[in-house]
Amino acid sequence: MIKQNLYAKIAGFLLLAAISTQNIPAQNIVTIFGQEKVEKTEEGEVSHNFRNGFLLPGGTNPGTLFNGQDMIAWMYATGNFITPKDGAAIGYSYPNMDGQVEDSYLRWLAQSKGENAMKLLPQWTWTAMDADSTGLFKRPELRSAFLYTSYDSPKEQIVLLETTGGTRTYVNGMPHEGDHYDFGYTLTPIKLKKGLNEFVYTPGRFGKVASKLVKPEKPVMFTKRDMTIPDIIIGENDSKWAAIRVINTTEKPLQGLTIRATFADGRKEEYKTQDIMPLTVRKVKYKIPAPANNNGSEGGNIIAKIELLDKSGKIIDQTDVEFRQVLPSVHHERTFISQIDGSVQYYSVAPAIRKNTGETKAMVLSVHGAGVEARNQARAYSSKDWTDIIAATNRRPYGFNWEEWGRIDGLEVLEEAKRVFQPDKSKIYLTGHSMGGHGSWFLGTTYPDKFAAVAPCAGYPDIASYGRGKGDAMHDDNSTYDAFKRGGNGGRVVSLAKNLKQSGVYIFHGSADSVVSPSNARRMREVLGKFHPDFCYYEYPGGEHWFGNHSVDWNPIFEFFSRHSIPEAKDVKEIDFHTASPAISPTDYWIKVEQQIKPFDFSNVQACLDKDTIQVIKIDNVALLVLDIPSLMLESKQIAVNIAGQTLSVPTDKEAIFALENDKWQVKGEVNLKHKYSGRYGGFKNAYGNNVVFVYSTKGTAQENEWYQNKARFDAETFYYRGNGSIDVIPDTEYTVAKYADRNVVIYGNKDNNRAWPLLLKNSPIQVGKGMITADGKTFTGDDLGTYFVYPHPNSNTASVGVVAGTGDAGMRATSPNNYISGITGFPDLMIYRADALKNGLTGMEAAGYFDNDWTLTNKDF
Repeated sequence: MIKQNLYAKIAGFLLLAAISTQNIPAQNIVTIFGQEKVEKTEEGEVSHNFRNGFLLPGGTNPGTLFNGQDMIAWMYATGNFITPKDGAAIGYSYPNMDGQVEDSYLRWLAQSKGENAMKLLPQWTWTAMDADSTGLFKRPELRSAFLYTSYDSPKEQIVLLETTGGTRTYVNGMPHEGDHYDFGYTLTPIKLKKGLNEFVYTPGRFGKVASKLVKPEKPVMFTKRDMTIPDIIIGENDSKWAAIRVINTTEKPLQGLTIRATFADGRKEEYKTQDIMPLTVRKVKYKIPAPANNNGSEGGNIIAKIELLDKSGKIIDQTDVEFRQVLPSVHHERTFISQIDGSVQYYSVAPAIRKNTGETKAMVLSVHGAGVEARNQARAYSSKDWTDIIAATNRRPYGFNWEEWGRIDGLEVLEEAKRVFQPDKSKIYLTGHSMGGHGSWFLGTTYPDKFAAVAPCAGYPDIASYGRGKGDAMHDDNSTYDAFKRGGNGGRVVSLAKNLKQSGVYIFHGSADSVVSPSNARRMREVLGKFHPDFCYYEYPGGEHWFGNHSVDWNPIFEFFSRHSIPEAKDVKEIDFHTASPAISPTDYWIKVEQQIKPFDFSNVQACLDKDTIQVIKIDNVALLVLDIPSLMLESKQIAVNIAGQTLSVPTDKEAIFALENDKWQVKGEVNLKHKYSGRYGGFKNAYGNNVVFVYSTKGTAQENEWYQNKARFDAETFYYRGNGSIDVIPDTEYTVAKYADRNVVIYGNKDNNRAWPLLLKNSPIQVGKGMITADGKTFTGDDLGTYFVYPHPNSNTASVGVVAGTGDAGMRATSPNNYISGITGFPDLMIYRADALKNGLTGMEAAGYFDNDWTLTNKDF
């Protein structure tokens, strides 16, 4: 998707010597009994290391905006998977691939076996491969090749699968999250069957895979890998949020759990934490009590005993966790609860120098580069006397490229930090490095009224133009796939760049940057030069991608920031607002776009305030517009709004709502919350938010129930891995509207096998059942149909319902990829596709597009 070596290079630049507060991997322990060596991890004894396998080169054709193409997923979905043998050929290929295999594999073959070997090579050929002496399967072609291993189990048993390297792992055909960023904390409880068990690892970004099976020490236990823990701030006497993972290797859910945290001085706090589904590892939250006498001037580490209790109060497991205790003047970490999924997230602080407690300062939001923790980002800055510097996490070191859930994380951190530090609201700024340079461009263009000035460092504007996914070519070759391009418009910084003209911009880049070319900065200099009255540009002579802390802690940037302020709404007389979707960015000062004519296409509103008149000079692709008239603090009781040749008079004591109906603008009394609006607008990916709960089917066949339970588990694993997430995953028998009121729901299954369907989707214009999908009168038949779509929750004005479903075995398995849990993919409101989409890409689509603003399909924008 992105340049394969980009993130690997970037990860080495930004102070990675510091140990992350989030990533505390367990080390393997070797115990010697006589001549035998028993390899152990903190979670149990290693029962098997995978040493032999088969390589299938060239099996993927990735794309940035959609799932790409996945030959293994297609073979599993359509029943074409055959246990590999050395030299066995796969008689299938992607369209327009001309029988070509991956170039890197051909080069390796020529070097190791001679030129003649290539002439004899059939397309899609499995080749035997052994791990090296360290247990690592490693070749460059593993960046784009599948790896197969197997294990002959003497009995049915539950083990932990620990892998590094692959994006996902198919275990006997069931998908699970891999470890493609080499974080080193992937643990997957799996139930082995007696006899042959097959494992297929999809390509990873670093060209290596290691895999082992671990016999769990306990059926339920803590693991200290990847904890989220706060610092304890001296002088602050409130409890803090923390999170730790619990492994459930049983086939029953863990419910009614409590976590008790106790300090040596006797202070304790109990918290009833989240439930945990069968055969999973979930990161659950708990509270750390404020230690006694926390008003001294000395820091130091303190240890808390963390206990896991069942519903009867019995201790299941316990461990010790060390917390850092620091003064508020020291760089430190804080935690909060995310509204995306109720999980614990953290941010880091480079605090301002304060002579007196409570001094009002400015605030800078700094967004980190790929592979960099927020903790390390904050420590690249020295403390300033006039501003706090807040480093958000993007949910993970790679996370979501500061788009989608990374974007939301940045906004959540900003709001939480404002609550804690109470800054001058007119002195809020944005900067970031590398991927965070992109984040600065993206967040700055998307939220132009939130920042007084923006400073992208070593950044690139658009992901789509920066990537190289071969699968994206089809988006440009055929207008049929316009829905997917529109779905990704939120990240098109260049198309939204005019939003930046109301903020100061400082572009900073090394002239010798070989990771992110300075051509990206020069391109934006050219773009801004056509309209922007207030930007600076500086290339650091000879500067590589990272040339020391001044790669971000650059004094001229902070001097530039100090000269800029966010005006009050009443002082903003002109607005030129661009947005790709109200779901992402609806507001700019006193203008709010609630609906578009064409969803996820670009909208533009140009307006000016002239005494007691608002002139809407230009309005494109807007169906519902709201003007925040009270924020203008006008003296008159009425104001005239000239819009598209019409003059409409509205009172100044409330918001003015204008709807486009039959090509005429009408004044409305309220926004219809049952229709699309900025708080619930669509785009399938937006179902994965608002404290979402996953609900899997139990009413189908045993095969269907197993698949949908695993699919929901897999999506939760992926959201955890990519986004430090913690999702409630429940069977349909446990779901009630009252218990999960106003929360988003993702249903895994269809109307025939998921009991929650009639509660939430009986009035949906899309119905999915055995062998058939109907969409507003159109019927699609076959057992190989899969679908994703989003629809409003019938009992809520804010919640949405997402659907992941198939019409039969092939259709439900066609839903196995989950690249909708990615910051840069473009997924419209609805998609209906054949299983062959896994092999053929978007040409396998039957229908895709968007609901109308009233959530019907009347306009056929699909």
